[in-house]
Amino acid sequence: MAELGLVVGTAGNVSVRLDSAEGRDLMAVTPSGAPYDGLAAEDVVVTDFEIEPVEGSRPPSSESLLHAGIYLRRPDARAVVHTHSIFSSVLAVLGEDLPPVTDEVAVYVGGAARVSEYAFPGSEQLARSVCAALGDNKAALIANHGAVAIGRSLDEALDICLLVERASQIYVTARAIGQVRPIPPEFVEAEKAVYRMRNPLARGDARSQEVP
Repeated sequence: MAELGLVVGTAGNVSVRLDSAEGRDLMAVTPSGAPYDGLAAEDVVVTDFEIEPVEGSRPPSSESLLHAGIYLRRPDARAVVHTHSIFSSVLAVLGEDLPPVTDEVAVYVGGAARVSEYAFPGSEQLARSVCAALGDNKAALIANHGAVAIGRSLDEALDICLLVERASQIYVTARAIGQVRPIPPEFVEAEKAVYRMRNPLARGDARSQEVP
């Protein structure tokens, strides 16, 4: 992520859902306060969804509650990537959603990347707010903070982060130059239907488990 310009220093975090062990939901998450260029496999921390340590000697990411909350709310999510990329953060600071201004946002994200209500970093309220903004989609903006994306793999979650950052840059630049021409709503709905067809398990509603 650092090489791609999505984070600076120790910002951002990554996790993957692990297969349940003895009925216990687990995730592997990057440690807190560790620069990416020095990370090794043994630095990754395994916790349950209540952030109780299972493996690893380092403290887990300060945003572990966010990751656990997403896994509880979105059974289809196998990986979560949280970034502090520039143009996504611009929209997050403005408190503005990223609309589906390019076809790929509707097809791969599921529609707008909505901005969450502000909540303190690392808090349970932040997890709830971001899960609400995420809904059935694969990306959300975190108010005054950054962006988050999910995927069926780490590669997909990272690709979604890159897509959202590129679309955010296009949107911010287009607005600075002139008036943005939206995709007609009927075509957005058709593209969202493609997303739902490709992601039949994407349900971020009350039927899923609650954020802790």
